[in-house]
Amino acid sequence: MQEIAVPSATTRKKESRLRKRIWKNKWIYVMLLPGILYFMIFKYLPMYGLVISFQDYKPFKGILGSEWVGFEHFARLFNEPDFLNILTNTLILFGLNLLFYFPVPIILALMLNEVRNSFFKKTFQTLVYLPHFMSWVIIVSIGYVMLTMDGGIVNELLVFFGFEKINFLLSTEWFRSTYIIQVIWREAGWGTIVYLAAIASVDPQLYEAARMDGANRLRQIWHITLPAIRSVIIILLILKIGDVLELGFEHVYLLLNSMNREVAEIIDTYVYTAAMKQGQFSYSTAIGFFKSFVGLILVMIANKLAKKMGEEGVY
Repeated sequence: MQEIAVPSATTRKKESRLRKRIWKNKWIYVMLLPGILYFMIFKYLPMYGLVISFQDYKPFKGILGSEWVGFEHFARLFNEPDFLNILTNTLILFGLNLLFYFPVPIILALMLNEVRNSFFKKTFQTLVYLPHFMSWVIIVSIGYVMLTMDGGIVNELLVFFGFEKINFLLSTEWFRSTYIIQVIWREAGWGTIVYLAAIASVDPQLYEAARMDGANRLRQIWHITLPAIRSVIIILLILKIGDVLELGFEHVYLLLNSMNREVAEIIDTYVYTAAMKQGQFSYSTAIGFFKSFVGLILVMIANKLAKKMGEEGVY
């Protein structure tokens, strides 16, 4: 006869301890439940749909009835004549984000931390946070009103100072500058929240000791504040690297037109065109799968490098 495995006394003790811990913190788990359900329903369950990237998906046949084609859509993507240009545009915009946008919230947080006038500090914080609560439609519309050649304030100022008008909205040369300025305008203030919270946790006695040693404010920032928030900066940088191909569809799509498409078409807008306008659901899913896979690999590499440098990393 087959012996029935009986849990040892140590195992039973551990299980009992776990049950007691769960019951003790039951309300914390209840509070976590909505977030867990959100990620399960909207993040993990939809992953089943990635199957169609390996199929010739037909909506009337469904996932189970569609023909399996393997890596055909991925091969098509890499052989697409416009793929290299689209990937290049995406990487350039990401590079601009990393180079110009990423440091701005850090600089803003350091500057706000040095402000001693409470009224001015709160007023400035409110003003820089405000654009985040506006949709990209509003941000781009404001940009259009300011940059249009027909009465736009920027072009009117250029004419006033003796320069010629510039067609910012249709120019391939000005698209990337317009894009990154709007990103900084909308998101930089909101991004300072995390850094201000990290700075608030720095021990004030360190600043007092530095002042007694004769360190001015700039030296205090360099030798105390920045090292204290370095781990936060590294974590956010790793997460930012994971979004290398995820620039946000709405903003770029609103700036995109037939005149600047050569430099403005990115992977997100290409997926929209393939899926929604041309009905190529399997192909567009394959592109999205490729984009997510690249992001995952880069996060893992960046996290590994961060740990080798002595930082905590994301996991």
